[in-house]
Amino acid sequence: MTIGSTELLALSPLLVTVATAVIVMLSVAWRRHHFLNATLTVAGLNAALLATFITNEQIPGVMAVTGLLVHDGYSLFGTAAVLVSTLGCATLAHAYLEGVNDNREEMYLLLLIAAAGAIVLVSARHMVSFLIGLELMSIPLYGMVGYIYRDKRSLEASIKYLVLSAAASTFLLFGMALVYAQTGSLAFASLAGAVQMGAPLVTMGLAMILVGIAFKLSLAPFHLWTPDVYHGAPAPVGAFLATVSKIAVLLVLLRWWNMLGLGQTAVFTTLLATLAALSILAGNLLALQQANVKRLLGYSSIAHFGYVLVAIIAGNELSSDAVKVYLLTYMAATLGAFGVLTLLSSPYRGDDAQGLADLRGLFWQRPFLAAVLTLSVLSLAGVPLTAGFIAKFYVIATGVKAGLWWLIAALVAGSAIGIYFYLRVMVTMFLATPGKRRLDAARDWGQHSGGIMTVMLALFTLAVGLYPQPLIDLLQ
Repeated sequence: MTIGSTELLALSPLLVTVATAVIVMLSVAWRRHHFLNATLTVAGLNAALLATFITNEQIPGVMAVTGLLVHDGYSLFGTAAVLVSTLGCATLAHAYLEGVNDNREEMYLLLLIAAAGAIVLVSARHMVSFLIGLELMSIPLYGMVGYIYRDKRSLEASIKYLVLSAAASTFLLFGMALVYAQTGSLAFASLAGAVQMGAPLVTMGLAMILVGIAFKLSLAPFHLWTPDVYHGAPAPVGAFLATVSKIAVLLVLLRWWNMLGLGQTAVFTTLLATLAALSILAGNLLALQQANVKRLLGYSSIAHFGYVLVAIIAGNELSSDAVKVYLLTYMAATLGAFGVLTLLSSPYRGDDAQGLADLRGLFWQRPFLAAVLTLSVLSLAGVPLTAGFIAKFYVIATGVKAGLWWLIAALVAGSAIGIYFYLRVMVTMFLATPGKRRLDAARDWGQHSGGIMTVMLALFTLAVGLYPQPLIDLLQ
């Protein structure tokens, strides 16, 4: 296939992101300067985001870009979500690493490479591009999770994620081999017929691929790595894990589900519904006992992606909008929560601020940070007047329309359980404790980019909860 100007325009967000990674790499080799390289990263990501909007205006509809990638609504939404989340994580990384006398600049290089992998992933229409994007996103994450190498917990989390992620990749590769042995093709579109015919090797291969995807999304019972990795990873990296990596994998699952027609087969519908119910209940029940906010957010993410699966399984005209709204509101709330933890933490001042004891009395010392975290956890809980309520309402509407009553029951039960541990985080911030260990953000935190970003995320969460129609119109 010939690559012309239209194809290059469709690839421009990916090309700009990759070019930014090369520029940052050369800048680091030329001169180590934290602010300079952070600024280059943010400028490049903003340029890639601008290219995404230009591409949306100039190339309407669906267009294949070689046999591996596709330009359509899902890829544009996914690319924009990945770039916005990476921008947030880069901003938090700058705040987190500021004042540290060590190698800081490589963090931005790893962020950019992982973001490029995520962009490939959300545009994949072939098993090869799916695997390349997934590994290009995952491999930098191993280094990012263990970036604070002086902390043994960070190194432990990196090794755990590396070993278990490699195991998940073997499931993906073996599943692809079985599919190829039966069909002789790895393109998503060409596999739909074999799925409907119920070819045994294809069914077994796709089931193994689904196991690998379930690991990347930390769906129960493939979730055991999640709390330990979230706990050990630096706070900005935890934000990246919870947002960029999961959003990209979920969107490729949605494309995979629709193009292969898996929703029309009882085997895969039952399998995904079981994973959804287990994730909702396990994520919420395991979070009940957590006094560590990072681990709590890890278990929370398990439950939230169980909720999103309900919309995918429903497979009606509301599903696409429900998934997009849910991912955006989840992204804003999760980045806001990790943003507060980042602003209260430093890699060389002991552990990150992550225990409930560290947040006790936060309202009386940093009321704005406490307000941001309060809005974030209320949105994650799905409380009315927050963006999370609108997203959860959308998902319930899709489930009701499809008659998925037992999944709706699991969703409602999980949400009721979740309110307890989310409110426990919120209430803790209003309990004053004399003589507590100081883990406060700097007095001028609101003047820095990290503080400004967390406030903007909180305002977005509140605005969508009060008036969601502009967001819904934009997504449509």
